Amino acid sequence: MNNNEQELQSNLKRFSGIVASAKDGIITIDSNHKIIYVNAAATMFFGYGSESTDEAMLGMNLDQIIPGRHRENHNQHVKNFGKTGVSIREMGANFEDFYVTGLKKNGQEFPIEASISSFTEGEQRFYTVIFRDITERKIAKQKLDQYHQELSNLTRSIQTAREEERKHIARELHDNLGQLLAALRIDLHFLRNKQSENTDAVTHIDGMDKLILKSIASLRQLASDLRPNSLDEGGLFFSLRALTKEFTQRHSINCQLIAVEDDLNFCEETSTTIYRIVQESLSNIARHAYATHVDIELVKNSEGLYFKIADNGIGISHSDLNKKQSFGLIGMRERVHAVKGELKILNGQPGTIVEIRMPV
Repeated sequence: MNNNEQELQSNLKRFSGIVASAKDGIITIDSNHKIIYVNAAATMFFGYGSESTDEAMLGMNLDQIIPGRHRENHNQHVKNFGKTGVSIREMGANFEDFYVTGLKKNGQEFPIEASISSFTEGEQRFYTVIFRDITERKIAKQKLDQYHQELSNLTRSIQTAREEERKHIARELHDNLGQLLAALRIDLHFLRNKQSENTDAVTHIDGMDKLILKSIASLRQLASDLRPNSLDEGGLFFSLRALTKEFTQRHSINCQLIAVEDDLNFCEETSTTIYRIVQESLSNIARHAYATHVDIELVKNSEGLYFKIADNGIGISHSDLNKKQSFGLIGMRERVHAVKGELKILNGQPGTIVEIRMPV
């Protein structure tokens, strides 16, 4: 044996040792899906032997390690893969896509992340699959999904409770304290008529009346900020129209609502969600955007509701979007997520665009 042959044999032995000791499972099949090579890790994964055994699965058909309901699709997948001429392809790597499923000797199924490659020798095509058992990863993902769902449910419950509390406080302010102030004003007018000849008393009474009027106005504004009456009595369209009008007056920023009234007839939860998102967006614009104009557009179609809030301000940076202290943005995301919607915040060049799609 010459030096080249010795070197080749040495390389083959080294390669075989590496493959045999690999922690990932490796299986090679022929065009008839018969297993012609399998390493020790693969036999261990499928429950056909220990790490020191790598011959238990030789000669088996690939269908024997695939659940029955997946066999036809998997065989077609391999066949199509062979026709494409692509040398390698990833299979089942997506967390949400465990379509590559293995079947152990004892009948237990387990999820697999794998890559498949093919090569041709003579006129026959062979396929090699390198895979790993991702059961633990799947369990961790399921636990994480469950945690996120529980957190979302908790957030939704807190938001609902907060809205109910806001509604209760606003009603108490409007109905009770507002009525008390109105009654006090009536008594002042009665007292003023009694003291019409006392100039000093009339002056003090008029001053008190003005203070009461200011208190009533502040009370109404506070109650409206907590929970606008129009949201419960007039519906979402009138609430948004009142909100944009008040925003324009308070901040001198032109705000235009583009919507059809009949398209905005939603349940209380959806109406409240949309109103709060618009309210938070306008609050952010007033504090940070330095804008002079805002458009709020809502369109309802067969897919749900699309609405966009666009300003002509200075825009928002990527770092601001990901601030941990941006509780306003976090709150908006949670509200949209709670109703299974999608929120995007984009640079409008100029300004910022908030886009939301949600089922209704």
